[in-house]
Amino acid sequence: MIRVFVLAPAPMMRAGLQTMLTTADIQVVGESAEPAGLLGTLPDIDVLVVADEKTLEDVARAIRSSRSGDIIAIVALSNSDEYAASILRSLSLSGWSIVPLDVSTAQLQAVIVAAAQGFVTLPAPAAERILGQSGQRVPVEAMHIDAPDEPLTSREREVLEMLSRGLSNKMIARRLSISEHTVKFHVSSIYTKLGAASRTDAVSRGVRRGLITL
Repeated sequence: MIRVFVLAPAPMMRAGLQTMLTTADIQVVGESAEPAGLLGTLPDIDVLVVADEKTLEDVARAIRSSRSGDIIAIVALSNSDEYAASILRSLSLSGWSIVPLDVSTAQLQAVIVAAAQGFVTLPAPAAERILGQSGQRVPVEAMHIDAPDEPLTSREREVLEMLSRGLSNKMIARRLSISEHTVKFHVSSIYTKLGAASRTDAVSRGVRRGLITL
């Protein structure tokens, strides 16, 4: 279980992030509008999600003063990826990621898992621009945003097959004799494992991986 703490100034943003990160493998253990007092809980956190640059600056100052950054990973939501990267690369972190503010649920879940495993994850254009600069040292292994290489369960493959046929969640639930809520859970898990942002994207990735045929 990956333990996540959410830092975001707006209550609606914190609530939205908690909803996006509620999975069988990710647990949101807390949320706050500011990092004050957070350092005392760092040993119980695997990934810190920071939703704006000002808060990221405050987090960086707190980590530098405590020298405790190497025990956590940070995922920053920012449309100023170069600025966010300059802050994150100055810290000693176990892993870090930058994603745009309009990141999809599947992408956010995927980078949470990757950061927790010690990776740097960036959108492809940002990776080429930031990590490709000459003379720059990459602190940990870099990779594009994608899902971890985790196999689909047999039930998830059944759901993916039905998605490829254009069936709705309600129709899939009837075919498999399960609840519509369970179908939504399986679809979310498929998105995360395949790094997909939509049904069409999930089907496309499933075909490329040989999981289904059209």
